Amino acid sequence: MTPQDEDLQPERVAVFSGNFNCCTDGHSRTINRLVAYLESQGTEVMVFSPWAPQPTQTLGGTLVPLPSLPIPARSEYRLSCWLTRSARKKLNAFRPDLIHVSTPDILGYSAIRYARRHRIPVVSSFHTRFDTYFRYYGLRFLESAVRRYLRHFYARCQHIYVPSASMKEVLAKAGIGRDIRLWSRGIDRAIFSPTRRDPEWRRELGISDDEAVLLFVGRLVKEKAIDVVADLHKELKRRGMRHRMLIVGDGPARAQFEECVPEGIFAGFLSGVDLARAYASSDIFFNPSVTETFGNVTLEAMASGLPAVCLKATGSSNLVANGLTGYLSEPGRISETADHAEALIAGPGLRARMSDAAHERSAAYSWDAVMGELMGHYRDIMKASRPHRAIGYSRVPATQAALD
Repeated sequence: MTPQDEDLQPERVAVFSGNFNCCTDGHSRTINRLVAYLESQGTEVMVFSPWAPQPTQTLGGTLVPLPSLPIPARSEYRLSCWLTRSARKKLNAFRPDLIHVSTPDILGYSAIRYARRHRIPVVSSFHTRFDTYFRYYGLRFLESAVRRYLRHFYARCQHIYVPSASMKEVLAKAGIGRDIRLWSRGIDRAIFSPTRRDPEWRRELGISDDEAVLLFVGRLVKEKAIDVVADLHKELKRRGMRHRMLIVGDGPARAQFEECVPEGIFAGFLSGVDLARAYASSDIFFNPSVTETFGNVTLEAMASGLPAVCLKATGSSNLVANGLTGYLSEPGRISETADHAEALIAGPGLRARMSDAAHERSAAYSWDAVMGELMGHYRDIMKASRPHRAIGYSRVPATQAALD
């Protein structure tokens, strides 16, 4: 990196997020990791997000909590409706030279308006396919309206960062965004590793040593396609395939899920080494979701040495090498999905080969490389916006002034 490149690194970044510490999901973990990385590079970060009385993560940056309302039937998520006067005052004092928006909500729209008014570069990262959620709640007719809004929202951002090439293709085809760039995801292979396998833990759960364990990890909500997990379990039972379903996660649909899979082992929410042990102590990973933009859980499973059975969807289709590290099947074809799972249950040798291949493939996803990639995008936009930035911009720390 040249001195000129160093000069283009943003000194102060304001991050606007609908979920920074309200609940733990792939989006919030990624944004928290981004903030920690920026601070490690000497960049000051101020985060504007709904306030959570019991933060779910160790926070970095300077948090400016905003008033919010719980989302109906999903109270763990909050809807922040505006940028308050006091928050705007802190933002003015902070004087960001880049604004990063991570959710296309009212708060994000307020941030874009602020950036355009003050001629500050504004970028956005795309984490969730919100337009697909409505089909799981009988509201599919709203999808086209949501896509129109997303086109309007992201057209006002100079960059859009997506985690997979397949997601980039989807947005380009839908006319969402102008300059769409890759910002992938990484994995900590010191935590997620096949060495975490614990036969004794399996036995404590009532799992026999010769039983194949199919693992699902995620929020227990309809949009994660938990009905497909239940359908796969029933089809494998019908075929007489001996297996156990291990469900890691929690959420409002847990009771319904337990009724559909009464033989399932519901381990609840796990994190850190406990989650890593659950991955490594399983045999096959199943991800039925088509709403993912990347699939962090699939990458965690691969690093843990699990072959994955996934549906052909954004994220999974870039992570899973079909027939090498796992299988991809067409959505809606439960028989095809069951064929793949059956092959892995019945073939320990096949599982072992795919396990090694999946673990090896996960090594390509380094957080250092991923964050370096994003910093390169930041420098590009700082370079492009340089003629419009204020001359003589102060480089003294602004955080304390913003909080006074």
